[in-house]
Amino acid sequence: MGGTIAMVPGGRGGVVPALDAGELIAAVPGLAGLGLEITARGLRSLPSPSIGFGDLVALADAVKAEIAGGARGVVVTHGTDTIEETAIFLDLTVPGPAPVVVTGAMRAPTSAGADGPANLYAAIRVAAAEEARGLGALVVMSDEVHGARFVRKGHTSSMAAFVSPGFGPLGLVVEGEPRLRGTPRVPMSLAASDKVAGLRVGLITVALGDDGEILRRAGEVCDGIVLAGLGAGHVPADMVPVVAEVAGRVPVVLASRTGSGSVLRQTYGYPGSERDLLDRGLVHAGFLDPAKARVLLLLLLADGADKERITAAFEHYR
Repeated sequence: MGGTIAMVPGGRGGVVPALDAGELIAAVPGLAGLGLEITARGLRSLPSPSIGFGDLVALADAVKAEIAGGARGVVVTHGTDTIEETAIFLDLTVPGPAPVVVTGAMRAPTSAGADGPANLYAAIRVAAAEEARGLGALVVMSDEVHGARFVRKGHTSSMAAFVSPGFGPLGLVVEGEPRLRGTPRVPMSLAASDKVAGLRVGLITVALGDDGEILRRAGEVCDGIVLAGLGAGHVPADMVPVVAEVAGRVPVVLASRTGSGSVLRQTYGYPGSERDLLDRGLVHAGFLDPAKARVLLLLLLADGADKERITAAFEHYR
């Protein structure tokens, strides 16, 4: 799909996507000794901030076609900025036990200490591992194996940027061998419909002193909204009327901006607390971070889900 792993210096400074899938495979030592039949194909060559949901629909279709054609597993190379959204999209739209592993790089191939070849080697080993079957979509970076539901990019530039807050990785790659202790994927499969590209789901982050005006305006143009609340799922009291108004018109999912932990349900009872907001019809995101909650909400809306089904889906998947 592009990303730093496939970038080379551009004519105007900085690096840009340029390498194709075959070139990436050719740069990884040790693959010939694995006894695997590896095929390579290019789908996109983009920096990951420019990947859209239409691209992810095409990616999900391509992954399902490879699996239907007999692939034991699929590895997707991708830019790291939005790798977590792509991983959860694939987790929700590619059914079956075959491993789908997303990987990338924090340093371009021309950088000192480039990590792309090592990450790609580890990802291929995981995709071929029997223990990875049934775990859903995975992200493999720096010899760690993360589940799609919980992985996040937690640093702008560190080689150890990827973490799963509160849960940790599902396994490690040790001397090239996957050591997995994975939990089976949540049984949920949604269509990778072209309708996702025509929907608008907003992600609004609440801040100190927020009066809700940005949320109000977003509610006028969005089909659904994820509200990244303060702490365990809270908003300022002055914002509550706007939240209630918008939630009466479009689905509003309550997540937390903290980066770790679940939205609470019944600890706090003041205006703008999690109890207050859930009583006003917001949908509980559980452990899903705001970006992942947005992907799930968008896929549900594209599938025609009503408020009751959206609530049930978040209860099931979180």
